[in-house]
Amino acid sequence: MRNRREDAGPVQSVDRAIAILEIIARDGVVGVTDVARELGVHQSTAFRLMASLDRRELITQDSARGKYRLGMGIVRLAAAAGRRLDVVSEGRLVCEALAKEVGETVNISVLSGGDALYVDEVPGPSALSPHNWVGQRIPLHATSDGKVLLAYFPAARPVFPLQRFTEHTITTEEVLDAAIAEVRQRGYATAVNELEIGLTAIAAPVRDASGAVIASLGTSGPSFRIPAERIPEMAAALVAAAADISRRLGWTNRRGGSGTSDET
Repeated sequence: MRNRREDAGPVQSVDRAIAILEIIARDGVVGVTDVARELGVHQSTAFRLMASLDRRELITQDSARGKYRLGMGIVRLAAAAGRRLDVVSEGRLVCEALAKEVGETVNISVLSGGDALYVDEVPGPSALSPHNWVGQRIPLHATSDGKVLLAYFPAARPVFPLQRFTEHTITTEEVLDAAIAEVRQRGYATAVNELEIGLTAIAAPVRDASGAVIASLGTSGPSFRIPAERIPEMAAALVAAAADISRRLGWTNRRGGSGTSDET
């Protein structure tokens, strides 16, 4: 039994909550008394922590026995983590081939809160900088990856401040809505000089087995290497590569075509 102070601060409360999840995962079902005894806290403290976890559906109470087991919230978190790992592992070879084909750095991004989050990156042969962007967040409205994720957002598009980065950054809801509609219509997004002057980026949606868009596949580079006339060719390569990753994740395009039309 652990001897811990009862006047736990927020960090200690988080630690105890995680310990509760570990105890339930180990034992299957447990009661408040069992948890309090193992943590070395009063039953009232254990009850408050478990009630918080229950509200988040991370644990759920068995009405017949009054004990707790892991809830569906854990399943949803595990599924989300699994999808991210799957898209990276299944997409790696495709990204490497695409980086060689287009000659630019290729990345995979996912929606994370109000940003796009880089989860994988393959430097292209033209890349001069050794900087790795994996783990970095980028704004949704000023990037091609972000526009793709917004275009296929699972619910109503969130409204958030549209920060200006350059004179070409989209800063009004009307223009952003139009850009998102264009992404759905043509199946890919672009961002030219919107996040940084001299930077051009293109991205296409990646789908899971259900057809839901779970990530964006993008490439970016200096605008002098990606002039306007080259964008359609690169976009076609991205769309094909994104469809390849989607197929590896179990998606089948029963409607035919590239699978980048306005499907949800």
